[in-house]
Amino acid sequence: MSTYLPTIKQLQYLVALHEHGHFGRAAEASFVSQSTLSAGIRELESLLGVTLVERSRRVVRFTPLGNAVVDKAHRLLREAEEMSELVQAAGKPLSGELRMSVIPTIAPFMLPRILPRLRRERPQLRLFLREETSDNAIESLHHGRADCVLLALPFATGEVEKESIATDELYVAFPKDEPADPPSEIPPAMIDEGRLLLLEDGHCLKEHALAACNRPELRASATMIGTSLHTLVQMVDNGLGLTMLPRMAIDAGILANTDIVAKPLEGDHTSREIALVWRPNSPRSDEFRLLAEELRAG
Repeated sequence: MSTYLPTIKQLQYLVALHEHGHFGRAAEASFVSQSTLSAGIRELESLLGVTLVERSRRVVRFTPLGNAVVDKAHRLLREAEEMSELVQAAGKPLSGELRMSVIPTIAPFMLPRILPRLRRERPQLRLFLREETSDNAIESLHHGRADCVLLALPFATGEVEKESIATDELYVAFPKDEPADPPSEIPPAMIDEGRLLLLEDGHCLKEHALAACNRPELRASATMIGTSLHTLVQMVDNGLGLTMLPRMAIDAGILANTDIVAKPLEGDHTSREIALVWRPNSPRSDEFRLLAEELRAG
């Protein structure tokens, strides 16, 4: 066994630089000075006897070996974090730090009614929330930046464990009197593909809406422009088109003070599954299941 092994801190610096692609931003994210981060990476290269990062004034470029070392560093850091979590999980459940990523089509509608009770009933839990698109949230989970993710399924999550929280139906939201006498449920055939407004790529709700309609031509014709559901609502309220909204957003009052009408989408697969997911075999699996119970009770 080698006497000289990389330190956790050196690996954290290397991973941060790979993620941010800039020494200054990586140092800021690591809460150290740029010189400290740079020195740590140079020490790592000296220790290993290889060049991991090619440096120039404008570009930070990882060597092929550097990329391979970063992949290994992600796994080692995850293992180190899970060792710490194993010890923490042996104490009081739902206590200490917990990092949860939440997608934007859930966070503003579900968390405000849940977090006050969690703070009140679980005062020792330090819940750090990060709002991310589904793609980024799952990447954060598998790279160890998040302990668990609250998102909507179906979605390609890779290998995870999960607990279902709720079923969330999809609604069609359109300007008042368009159509003048809408049915109680909107059949997908009624949706004008030229006026359909959806979220940008990276948001799983876009895929859920397109799949629920089961009309391939919508993908080519719909306008993927909204960065948030609130933006889409404003566009619909100004007569620019129609959109799809989850019921939880409507129940949370997203249509308040608008002239928008919302009706359920007709069909067999017109809902999404709200779920909490985490890495398989996590030592905190029991905690995450308990957290899922808390979310369901909210």
